[in-house]
Amino acid sequence: MSKKEYEDFEDQCKEIYGDSMPDEKDLEEIVDRELKKLNKDFPKTLQSLGEMSILVFVFFFSILALTPTATADDNHVHIEQLDGGDNLSIAVDQIGYDNLAKFTLSHANNTVNIEQIGSGNTVSWVSYWGSGKGWGGDLDGTNNTLNIEQVGGSTVGFHILGNHNELDISQNGTHLNNVDIHVDYTDHNVTQTGTGSHTATTYYYQANYSEGNFTQSGSANHTATVTLQGTQPTTINLQQLGSTNQTYSLTQNCYTSGGCTVSVTQGN
Repeated sequence: MSKKEYEDFEDQCKEIYGDSMPDEKDLEEIVDRELKKLNKDFPKTLQSLGEMSILVFVFFFSILALTPTATADDNHVHIEQLDGGDNLSIAVDQIGYDNLAKFTLSHANNTVNIEQIGSGNTVSWVSYWGSGKGWGGDLDGTNNTLNIEQVGGSTVGFHILGNHNELDISQNGTHLNNVDIHVDYTDHNVTQTGTGSHTATTYYYQANYSEGNFTQSGSANHTATVTLQGTQPTTINLQQLGSTNQTYSLTQNCYTSGGCTVSVTQGN
């Protein structure tokens, strides 16, 4: 023991014993007495320590079994800003595991709100085109708003080349929505629910101010592929419901002044 350690020890003893601190002879007697007591009780002490060790061992591994570990299924957010982007608002809430938000964006005044609950949800580019990073971003424009809610293994793939577009997408289940927008002021609304696996694919080309309202629900697997183009906007209202598989395909070329409207209900 160094001199300083000895002095520190002596100070601690004085704090405990005060003026009644024992001298060296008294300390030797105290140590001798405690050693004799320990030798007498040593077998019982070993038994108690052994029982305690077993309890600590069981408790420790119980905690390990209940503690989540980091795996390859953790949530991920990868959003890359390519060019400019003043007044950008991004909110991503992931509750669960194996959820992914991955895309690129450019320019100002865009708003992205994503909520993913459960596991296996994805918001990214359209899978069969790949990333839009090389041509300006998956979100390439100004004043666009994306509101996406996903539960239980849904996928959204998007490419937006334009301004003032709004996407409101709600998915609950193993559903897919791909959307490609090359115009301005589009209003795209999708609701996908049910135990079936639904797919909605929509292309908005040429005309501004088009609107798409898509509802897919039920236990069957519904599929819709819609292309809206022409010089005038189109509003489409499509419902696919029930326990029988439904398929719908439309290529709409609208040239009617004031726009066109399409309403379709399949199933019940």
